[in-house]
Amino acid sequence: MKNFFNLFKRKIKVGVAFGGGGAKGMAHIGVIKAFEEYGLDFDYVAGTSVGSIMGAAYASGMKSNEILKIAKSMKTSDIRTSKVFFVPSKTEGIESMMRNNFGDINIENLKKPFSAVAVDIKSTKELCISKGNLAKVVAGSCCVPGIFQPVQFGNYLLCDGGLQNNIPANIPRFFDCDYVIAVDCNSTRTYGTESSKTLDVIACALRILMKSNSIKGYLNADLTIACDTKKFKSTELEGIDEMVEIGYRNAIDMMPEIMKIFAGKYPKKKKKDYGKDDILFI
Repeated sequence: MKNFFNLFKRKIKVGVAFGGGGAKGMAHIGVIKAFEEYGLDFDYVAGTSVGSIMGAAYASGMKSNEILKIAKSMKTSDIRTSKVFFVPSKTEGIESMMRNNFGDINIENLKKPFSAVAVDIKSTKELCISKGNLAKVVAGSCCVPGIFQPVQFGNYLLCDGGLQNNIPANIPRFFDCDYVIAVDCNSTRTYGTESSKTLDVIACALRILMKSNSIKGYLNADLTIACDTKKFKSTELEGIDEMVEIGYRNAIDMMPEIMKIFAGKYPKKKKKDYGKDDILFI
């Protein structure tokens, strides 16, 4: 009789959330590699900033070695086109990279359900975007204020999702996921400065801001794969192989707990309000 009822038992749904961190997001590739080796198949994918790029790649069905090949072919100048200090770049470089590698497609065309997190700078609202042009949405999610110009998307003006939700572990829960595994590609993001120079103080303030937004991701996730990428710069594509290895090792180290989640044997978090009323779903 027990086996009979098990036939009608709903399959456990597991979501994954890839966090922001600029170039440090290369660690996500190593995490994805570990997922592949263990045959893990997530039901929902969410991403913020560079996490939206990696999340879109994963949701498209692209393998880790393919993502790594794209990453190694990129140059900082391909992404940030402005060479004038304090003059923000357009996001054409990000959009071109997305279209060249994934096609001029909509989010709905990806193989797995996917949402990118951005912020509408006009209303200051967090946006969970699950439909629309993939390249445009991802560019908006990556649009760090002061580095890139905001992206027009319908009636919204998109900026980096990290302003509100840097590790979007709550998002898969809105799409019926029982568990959520978060990936933090920059777990040591907050460190101080002894400098009183304006730029150094602003940079430190931004790190503090991102830390507070990232804590929400840890609270909303059932499990977080935290990658220590402090030695690398978020603005430079150097040390890719080492960052990939860090992500891979961190994921492998946590694999016993991750496998418990996929088996439904990991303690579930209590149901609670994950801030749905503060998010615009598109």
